[in-house]
Amino acid sequence: MRYLLLILTLTATHPMSAYESAFPKTDVGVIEIKELPSCKVIVARSKVAYFKEASSLFRPLFDYIKDNEIAMTVPVEAEIDPGAMYFYLGTEAAARELKETDGVKVKALPTRTVASIGLRGGYGEANFLAAKAKLEAWLAERMDLKVTGPARAIYWNGPFTLPALKRGEIHIPIAPAS
Repeated sequence: MRYLLLILTLTATHPMSAYESAFPKTDVGVIEIKELPSCKVIVARSKVAYFKEASSLFRPLFDYIKDNEIAMTVPVEAEIDPGAMYFYLGTEAAARELKETDGVKVKALPTRTVASIGLRGGYGEANFLAAKAKLEAWLAERMDLKVTGPARAIYWNGPFTLPALKRGEIHIPIAPAS
């Protein structure tokens, strides 16, 4: 049993470490302010909330990167309501001219400043809401900052990673209050 757990752990965590990362992770339980670099992403959108459509948002993005021979990157970013899923494009793919489809758009994101909280566990709505509440409470005490947009989910691991091993973040866009 001990060896099975070790194999599952290595299988679940190792492949993601080989992917190009759009920015550094926020450690679990840590709240920090960080600047996300400008980047290019592909996005699939829904008219309903993310937690009702997450699996149907993933498929067109996965098919797009497979069809266009684009390497997977981390993390995956999600807008919550209405739902949207973003795949970051790595250095090689971002330099290419990519065509949009009916279900997948190509978008450039500017540099963004966010308050971030690192989390561990499943990528469900309850975990998102709990971490979001902690981050909002922290921001409520920061008179030097103002919130400039809704919270987004940031997911670092793939769907086959055990929930206890999954890493994520919640980002809330911010700016100086004055």
